[in-house]
Amino acid sequence: MTEVFDVIVLGVGGFGSGAAYHLARRGLRVLGLDRFGPAHDQGSSHGETRIIRKAYFEHPDYVPLLLRAYDLWADLEAESQQQLFWKCGLMLAGLPGSEAISGARLSASQHGLTIENLSASAATQRWPGFRVPDAFDAVFEPDAGFLKVEDCVRTHLDRASAHGATLLFDEPVVSWSSTGREVRIRTATREFVAASLVITAGAWAASVLAELKLPLQVLRKPVLWFETSSPAYNLDASMPTFYFEMPEATFYGFPSLDGQVIKVAQHSGGAIVADPMLVNRQLHGGDVRPISDFLSTCLPAVRSQPVRHSICLYTVTPDRHFVVDRHPQYSNVVIGCGFSGHGFKFTSVLGSVFADLATTGHTELPIDFLRLARLSGRKPLVDG
Repeated sequence: MTEVFDVIVLGVGGFGSGAAYHLARRGLRVLGLDRFGPAHDQGSSHGETRIIRKAYFEHPDYVPLLLRAYDLWADLEAESQQQLFWKCGLMLAGLPGSEAISGARLSASQHGLTIENLSASAATQRWPGFRVPDAFDAVFEPDAGFLKVEDCVRTHLDRASAHGATLLFDEPVVSWSSTGREVRIRTATREFVAASLVITAGAWAASVLAELKLPLQVLRKPVLWFETSSPAYNLDASMPTFYFEMPEATFYGFPSLDGQVIKVAQHSGGAIVADPMLVNRQLHGGDVRPISDFLSTCLPAVRSQPVRHSICLYTVTPDRHFVVDRHPQYSNVVIGCGFSGHGFKFTSVLGSVFADLATTGHTELPIDFLRLARLSGRKPLVDG
């Protein structure tokens, strides 16, 4: 027997959980499907924490979306009575003309955001756990902080269920089709029909949307936890989240939440993944050395060998900006993909955008710069 819904969400990780929540909250009959379990660790939305910030160095056009994202995270916290966001600030460090420093200043200037400009010595004095290179500038954004990533996904899912959504896990989708007015989804054991479909398949987006030949590339990204030998890195010692744009690579991290370990990762680089189901999730020396070298230079009281790790997947577009749009052939199919390693903070607001597009075909939020057409003729990144 074919089951009927208003909207089906294919993939209910970070972005799909947000979409399912916003759709169900609007009173629609929603089905969410995922090949893994809830808040799983096989994709891009796991690993304890994610940075959230407003002075977006990637492009000022993201800022209006971020301002709405902050509001929606606060709404979700109020509805669920659970803290999801910790406001501890963000320190960016890099050469004065680097993307992080110049980009954050541009976004702050264009949108009237609060940031503090600091010299390298002033940043090191303010946060003694850091050693900021003398030639660097630093920017501190006090409104930034971090989200508890698995808690955010679970809360979106829990509230979606509370609003009536049906969520099926360990249920891989075999095929989907659209007539433009109806979509049909098949799994190994069931068939579903709906008026609209939202595809938020993460690292599997290229295969789920194979007919579009999207220029997406999946990168393997190790995330490491290191022991600390100084309380200066503790959250309760006013340690902020941080991002260093070094000459050879970029690195980010978080204050210690338990007073024992600190999470650090390399944002640049990454090995290309041919099949997301076959990712090597073991740690090897090449994963650790660049981060250990960075720590010895800039966070000297952090030990150089990790005590645990996680493997995250970045699904990157050629310009490293997102794809948020309707399918070019099927107006009742909405696509969200290519979040390029900086998307999770947007799952609240883009969940709302996906709900808009699936129900009315348009949204009042500014997403034109994320439309699919800009990637026409582009090739995937090949340098990893």
